[in-house]
Amino acid sequence: MRIACLLPAAGASSRMRGGDKLLELVDGLPCLRVMANRALAAGLEVIVTLPNADHPRASVLGDLDLKRIVVHNATDGMSASLKAGAAFAKSFADGLMILPPDMPALELGDLEEIANAFLSAPNSIVQATTIDANPGHPTLFPKSLLSKFRDLEGDRGAASICLENPDLILQVKLEDQRARLDLDTPEDWVKWGASHV
Repeated sequence: MRIACLLPAAGASSRMRGGDKLLELVDGLPCLRVMANRALAAGLEVIVTLPNADHPRASVLGDLDLKRIVVHNATDGMSASLKAGAAFAKSFADGLMILPPDMPALELGDLEEIANAFLSAPNSIVQATTIDANPGHPTLFPKSLLSKFRDLEGDRGAASICLENPDLILQVKLEDQRARLDLDTPEDWVKWGASHV
């Protein structure tokens, strides 16, 4: 069974006030590369959306064995990346994991746990939650739902697909609050860095 993993990296990083959250360093490497490495190490077929082919984010991916997709309408919001990634994954994958690349608290073991849950229940939407059961990321969608991504709009992600299919959701609790810990601002990165020295 083939599981693709989409890292939506075509956004503007607008809350960083001139910086790029996906180029912030995690263990000495740009965050985007770290997250791509973890997805590859989990045995996933990685797709990364980018705002343009020569963007600095593209260069930090180097020679990693993954698919790069340029999203020319990235200003439409997160939905543009999700539509592009799902359309590509639909051609070969049995499931698509959505992994926001600004969530470096998500470790290799977390990705493996979500993937393994899907392998045991391949018709389910496998959704990570915090330790206190608040839904978060990553979320893994079965191939049967990938056509639904065409209808997404704006910057709201794929939450609407989950809301439309509550009976398909299989939740997997991850440690602490990591399933909802995205780092969007310089302050977020400083706080997270101080706790991960």
